[in-house]
Amino acid sequence: MQDKETTNHSEFTDVLRAPPSGRLLALDLGTKRIGVAVSDELQLTVRAVCIIERQSWKKVLKQIVSLLDEFDAVGLVLGLPYNTDGSESEMSQEARRLARNFSLSLKIPVFLQDERVSSYDAKGYLWKLGLSEKEVRQRVDSEAAAIILSDFIENRNSRQRQ
Repeated sequence: MQDKETTNHSEFTDVLRAPPSGRLLALDLGTKRIGVAVSDELQLTVRAVCIIERQSWKKVLKQIVSLLDEFDAVGLVLGLPYNTDGSESEMSQEARRLARNFSLSLKIPVFLQDERVSSYDAKGYLWKLGLSEKEVRQRVDSEAAAIILSDFIENRNSRQRQ
């Protein structure tokens, strides 16, 4: 039986392949919800957009395609959740699987970005804003996606300067 894994992991992590301008969309993949964020066209700022309830692949893909069209996005960034020690987790494998599925289904490049502490950073940011626990729970996934996207852009920009 032929091995179905044909995707090179570096294909999704080579930030230098990212388009230098145009909006990027980012996803914080959770088991129940997916946080979404978008950059501006110059990729200088990012903002949280919304939460998508995790459903079937077809429903999630349809919602992501709709958001990509709405924002005229030129790239998709998915958070890659490593364990704190840098090892891979089950969710890391899920993120890689979804990156591969998106890359096969979309006509734009797909990237993975280390997101080890994005949810913690998002919670801290939202608490600093004085939001209630309920408000934090409602916004943490999309804020985490914004942190993932900001980290991705910063990583790409620093690699280009080297």
